[in-house]
Amino acid sequence: MTHTTSSGPRLWAIVLAGGEGTRLQPLTRLITGMPIPKQYCRIAGERSLLEETLARLDGLVPQARTLAIVNHDHLPLATPQLRTLETGNVVVQPRNRDTGPGILLPVLELAHRDPDATVAIFPSDHYIGDVTAFRAAIRRASALVENHPAKLVLLGAEPEWADPGYGYILPSTPLPAAAGTSAFRVRAFCEKPAHGLAERIIGEGALWNCFVMVCRVRRLLALARALRPRDVAMLDAARDSAARTALYRDLPAWNFSSDLLARLAQHLVVLRADGIRWSDWGTVNAIERTLATLGRTPPWQDAGYALAAQA
Repeated sequence: MTHTTSSGPRLWAIVLAGGEGTRLQPLTRLITGMPIPKQYCRIAGERSLLEETLARLDGLVPQARTLAIVNHDHLPLATPQLRTLETGNVVVQPRNRDTGPGILLPVLELAHRDPDATVAIFPSDHYIGDVTAFRAAIRRASALVENHPAKLVLLGAEPEWADPGYGYILPSTPLPAAAGTSAFRVRAFCEKPAHGLAERIIGEGALWNCFVMVCRVRRLLALARALRPRDVAMLDAARDSAARTALYRDLPAWNFSSDLLARLAQHLVVLRADGIRWSDWGTVNAIERTLATLGRTPPWQDAGYALAAQA
């Protein structure tokens, strides 16, 4: 059944929680006693990064229209943290096949439920400092998709420093009829550039790629079929979600940003999400930078982390 309102398709959410988070496992081991993926770890508060992600959806997307994808091996960690979601809304991948299949599987699940839906896709392991500004940015992105249904809208954050570990989006010309939204066509992606190149493209207006995207499900699948026809066809032909999951283990691993989005620049829009205070918290240094801006001391000792990192 297709779910629509008088103002257009309903907004759904997909939360990506299938990553391994290997770079931060020395830190998560120090905090929890186990090298768990960072999205399940309470790094600097009472909630894990996954629980914080779900909380940010309050007022944006109801739980009934929220899907999450997790690894089968992570179910003991994930299940209690996803207790607010219906069991059928937790999509389980047999193993990690990188972000391409990790997004394709829940998108196809959503397409079978609500093929005309608009979807917002969220990583579960990032930090957002201003939740109100973030929700406002998602609403602006959703409005852009309503007016430009053939576009995929990405959130871009203003870089705070030239970080070679981040992905960058290079904006082009402003999107017509999008005055006041700071929306631009996309010229190119630059994934994890050297420090000097990062400095140069920031000077040209490059934005950090937050890896948050809003688009029509139908449009995303059409573009994916053009570039990954075998993967989409194989999963889409499955008779139900269980069959799709079984077929998933045979997919090749591929990266959603570099293997798909970077080849679709003409179909993309980047929305400047100023003020959300975003970080991917992919390194201890990134976490400590964030905590320093908040005037907080990291809940671990430098010497303790050094020992954990060497273990």
